[in-house]
Amino acid sequence: FVQQTKWSLQLMTQRALEAESNVEKLKQEIAILQGELESSKVENENLKAGQTTDLGAVKHNIDFALQNLHKIITGANWSIRQLTLGVESLHFVAEVLESTGKISEVEAEEE
Repeated sequence: FVQQTKWSLQLMTQRALEAESNVEKLKQEIAILQGELESSKVENENLKAGQTTDLGAVKHNIDFALQNLHKIITGANWSIRQLTLGVESLHFVAEVLESTGKISEVEAEEE
């Protein structure tokens, strides 16, 4: 009976040592996994920040393009006004020339 008790005690001691060893290995694995989890969280935050930055850059580019488009539209409107004024001036010059031509014809007929 004593021999069997010693053997059972040795077996329990061996199992306890193996269990402690497994616990230590599991603690190390947990520490490694927690480190990987933290790294993944940081990487995730960095990716989110990168996406935000990219969206911010896209918004900035759109705003910049809109500003340039408004400048182009303003310039085009100004050019159209200038062309319209130029056309009106040309019509006026044509009328003056026609009047001058008619006056010249009348004067030529009177002579």
